[in-house]
Amino acid sequence: MPGKTYVQTRINGEHVDFLAEPRQSLLECLRDVIGLTGSKEGCNDGNCGACTVEMDGRIVTSCLVLGVEAEGSDITTIEGIAQGSELHPVQQAFLENAALQCGICTPGFIVATKALLDHNPDPTEHEIRFWLANNLCRCTGYDKIVRAVQDAAARMQEVSA
Repeated sequence: MPGKTYVQTRINGEHVDFLAEPRQSLLECLRDVIGLTGSKEGCNDGNCGACTVEMDGRIVTSCLVLGVEAEGSDITTIEGIAQGSELHPVQQAFLENAALQCGICTPGFIVATKALLDHNPDPTEHEIRFWLANNLCRCTGYDKIVRAVQDAAARMQEVSA
């Protein structure tokens, strides 16, 4: 079995170095090696979206990305969404619209929602549902989540106006 690989990357705006085993997923590296436990393991086969992170401007399920693939990448996890102690408008909207219950899916939904609103600041309900189709929730139902995304979009438009 080959040894560990030295990986240099940027996570949430900070330079991070870590050692990754050849078969270790980015999710495992984030949680077990780096200590960023916000991204959750739901299915470990790319179907639930609980481990969604942004990597080089694209949302990915971190359970399907190898840790060694993070070399030179720019990664944003749920821990990088808030600005210090101030919640991001997406996080605030999820909280105020009760778009969470058990919390397993919430980090993935928030990261995916922020990426959506960065890409399309005024999405239709259909666009929201399509964009978030790779994120599954067993607790809340999707209406509260869609309302939270719409609320976050409105909040972000007010800030940028």
